[in-house]
Amino acid sequence: MRNVFIIDDHPVIRLAVRMLLENEGYCVVGESDNGVDAMQMVRECQPDLLILDISIPKLDGLEVLTRFHGMNVPYKILVLTAQAPALFAIRCMQSGAAGFVCKQEALSELISAVRAVFSGYNYFPSQALIPSREDEGQLQELELFKTINDRELMVLQLFAQGRSNKEIATGMFLSNKTVSTYKKRLMQKLQANSLVELIEMAKRNALV
Repeated sequence: MRNVFIIDDHPVIRLAVRMLLENEGYCVVGESDNGVDAMQMVRECQPDLLILDISIPKLDGLEVLTRFHGMNVPYKILVLTAQAPALFAIRCMQSGAAGFVCKQEALSELISAVRAVFSGYNYFPSQALIPSREDEGQLQELELFKTINDRELMVLQLFAQGRSNKEIATGMFLSNKTVSTYKKRLMQKLQANSLVELIEMAKRNALV
């Protein structure tokens, strides 16, 4: 029987995923609602597959993904998130994820992804990996987003959600000065003149 570990900060999502997987014959060996605890628990459980959300507290999913990938862990990691595929799917692939599924999709999509990953395939949304050429403005913005790193992207998302510098600093274990530095870098890299422009850009690219 294949073993799975779930990392998501929403109890209802964890329960739904657990029930779905168990109904399909998989064994859920553990759960965590944050990245810090997950790092330790996963090492103890040694699952075959890790189902990971990106927007989790203490240590975000992109950082968790990057750290596990750097350890050359034997298990696969499948990202299940509400984040925009256009911005996040390729980042997840580059950080070692075996698949990417949007929470907006039917739950059957998750099972298809799990089966594919266990069969040795990668599972990513094609529309995210091969973007449409219809909206040149959006494509230009996506090119700018490629210049920011994963940490900066998560900080931008928190700003777009209306979080203050202090709230972001506390949630990400950073100093207020570091958060201010991230904000300056984001404005430079995304060619924004103000925080308002940054937030508008984030909203246009489905970061909220």
